[in-house]
Amino acid sequence: MTTSQQSIRPPLLGDGQLAQPAARTTLRVWRTGLAAALAWAVFGAVTWRWPNHLVGFNDWAYTDELGVAMLAVAAALAVVALAGTHLRGLQRAQRALRHAGPWLVALPLVFTAWEILTAKTATLPTPFFAPPQALIEVYLDDWRRLGDSVLNTLKLLALGVAYGGVAGFLIGVSIGWSRRIGYWVHPVLRVLGPLPSTALLPLTFYFFPSSYSAAIFLIALATAFPVAVLTWSGVAGVNKSYYDVARTMGASEWFLVLRVAIPAALPQVFVGLFMGLGASFSVLVTAEMMGVKSGLGWYLTWAQGWASYVNMYAALIVMALLFSGVITLLFVVRDRALSWQKGTVKW
Repeated sequence: MTTSQQSIRPPLLGDGQLAQPAARTTLRVWRTGLAAALAWAVFGAVTWRWPNHLVGFNDWAYTDELGVAMLAVAAALAVVALAGTHLRGLQRAQRALRHAGPWLVALPLVFTAWEILTAKTATLPTPFFAPPQALIEVYLDDWRRLGDSVLNTLKLLALGVAYGGVAGFLIGVSIGWSRRIGYWVHPVLRVLGPLPSTALLPLTFYFFPSSYSAAIFLIALATAFPVAVLTWSGVAGVNKSYYDVARTMGASEWFLVLRVAIPAALPQVFVGLFMGLGASFSVLVTAEMMGVKSGLGWYLTWAQGWASYVNMYAALIVMALLFSGVITLLFVVRDRALSWQKGTVKW
């Protein structure tokens, strides 16, 4: 045995047993979480301790409350970052927040700049711009009107997307399966499909008994076109060998459509629904601005008419969160419906 081998050999214990090296315990700190805690602390301190730039005789309400709340958020993030790897109760919270770590750093920096440019220095003038605490005042004081607008928007969107999705799905399956139906329907889709639904606003308000039913029709029309085209593409693109195998086992035409063509085309159907939702959002807001008497689009027009830009910004934030939530719900439904195709869906 060489001298170098003897020097690294562990010492012997009693009965010739080797002593095991002591286990090293390393303290892991979530550094991004600490940076996020620092960023939120800066935002809270700037909001709470930096005096507001007064406009006339009015000060921004809920300034102190927002600053203290952001300092509390910073303290909670610091606890999760430091003790999240050692305390079981905080491990789940740290795992959930790790993916959003960079955003948790970026958002308070944006809010701090927003606060400084509006409430602290008035670089962005009122009433066109307002600080973050002004949104809190809107949500607390006008939550009834805003909540009613959200409910009406959801109802209008659900009806329009449901009608348009069902109609587009049936049309797409019919075109993809039957050449005879495709001969008559495909030219109509080619001509009317690319036409913006909002261009039909004057006609729909004339032919439909109410502006609400006209808005439902326009949303359905905007949803149906992409759903129909992509469903048609999915059905027409099914591998022909699937049909041959099913026919050799005695499958009927209805079985081929319901159990072979439609399941194989479902990924394309959900792509069409995704595109249809994006188109329906713009049509929805435009219809609510033009004729519907309630909804987030109507709320935006109402706030702009009264020069209440704070309410307008609050409604825009609610609208962004609402539409993003609808898209997320679509992805959840897609993942469950296509669980049997796991690994083939890439979006």
